[in-house]
Amino acid sequence: MTNASADRASGPTRRTTLTGLVGGAGALLAAGCSASPATAPPTRRTARAYASASDPTPGVMTLFKDPAFNFNGLLALGGSGYGSAEVGEVLTAVNAINKAGLSAQTYTATFKSLGDQLRKPPGSGEPDTQTTRFRALRAAQYYAQALFFVLGSDTPGSEEALYKAGRGAWDAFCERCDPVPVTARIRYGKTPLPVWFFRPDSSGERRPTVILTNGSDGQNVDMWTYGVAAALQRGWNALVYDGPGQGQLLFVDQVVFTPRWEQVVTPLVDWLSARPDVDTGKIALTGLSMAGDLAPRAAAFEHRIAALVAMPGVLSPWLGFPPEIREILTPDKAKTNEIWNKEVVPGMSPAEAATMKKRIEPFSVPAMLAARAGKMFTDFYTPATLIKSLDITDVVRRIKMPTLVLDYEFEQFYPGQPRQLFEKLTAPKDYVKLTAATGAQLHCSPMAPQQHCEVVFDWLDEKLSGG
Repeated sequence: MTNASADRASGPTRRTTLTGLVGGAGALLAAGCSASPATAPPTRRTARAYASASDPTPGVMTLFKDPAFNFNGLLALGGSGYGSAEVGEVLTAVNAINKAGLSAQTYTATFKSLGDQLRKPPGSGEPDTQTTRFRALRAAQYYAQALFFVLGSDTPGSEEALYKAGRGAWDAFCERCDPVPVTARIRYGKTPLPVWFFRPDSSGERRPTVILTNGSDGQNVDMWTYGVAAALQRGWNALVYDGPGQGQLLFVDQVVFTPRWEQVVTPLVDWLSARPDVDTGKIALTGLSMAGDLAPRAAAFEHRIAALVAMPGVLSPWLGFPPEIREILTPDKAKTNEIWNKEVVPGMSPAEAATMKKRIEPFSVPAMLAARAGKMFTDFYTPATLIKSLDITDVVRRIKMPTLVLDYEFEQFYPGQPRQLFEKLTAPKDYVKLTAATGAQLHCSPMAPQQHCEVVFDWLDEKLSGG
């Protein structure tokens, strides 16, 4: 890390280095991750290569000219394959947003309105259970889309209410599943973890089980798209949970991320191991997006996990931040925050400020509460230090179970890190890169979650079920 110095970095100079945060590096930050300088080109060059205004996502459809909005729109569109979105609904929303003028406000308002609409009965006829169920699932997706950009909208204070709307839609979906997922609150410090345990049927048969771990800004509906539906189709159980820094624990309980993710996963394994319908020798753990760091960290210490999948592999979320941001952090808290508040914040545009608020909120309750009040957080040092502590480089060698590391062609957020993680592993391991040849490029294959799940569950079946 290069420590910043007030002597060599004046306000205008630092402002110059931050120019382009939104159009380039900021787009990467807004999506929850960024490029690793150890293996990627410099930040601005990466931004131009992967997220330019003329080509925000290479080789794929352009819904929005801004790469952050485009990526999130593609995620929504990709959910259609598992019923968590509808192609026509998403594209109609995209057209409406572009017609009104793309902004955090128009994006948030349009998708929230679509979620509200789906939570009401359809215009013709009385909906049956399945209609109500999948309308609720799609509503959860659209509320999640709105939630992602709400801090940059005209109503940042509605963040918790918007989260609760999406959570209500998710719960309405779950209540109409057959069988209904088992819900519980599993111990974690002073704040229990909410969990949803999905089963293919209620026979009580002992089955392989996958624990699905979300990233830094995903919602429960993403776990349906990236694991639950595929698991049920294959006769697996699936456990969805909110950990610290995620979902209910972040937006309601105000608990931020922890670098000790094994303390999150171990109680989940304890709970699963006490169930007669779980084959305790076949419990797998997956981590999506930034959880490609969290899940391997947990697996390094929780050896009852029988197989691990990192989607993609991540060694250091902190190295994912552009160097212009990392330079702000010094060993001295007062000096760091002086640089942040006097040299950086005053020169930020509203869009740049919204980007930083979004990226920092899962790591700082004061930052989240300030953002909801329309203000910028003043303590950069504390959340930056927490993010830096998520580095798992020194514990990867402790992972013993078979591990699959996914990578993606045109990985725009963690380029190079999946291969780095794979090379450090000493356990039995496999590396798969999903490519543009089948439309599965970009971080987490937003347009191809079915292909994504096929790769993951074929590998899990081979390792755990002898298929």
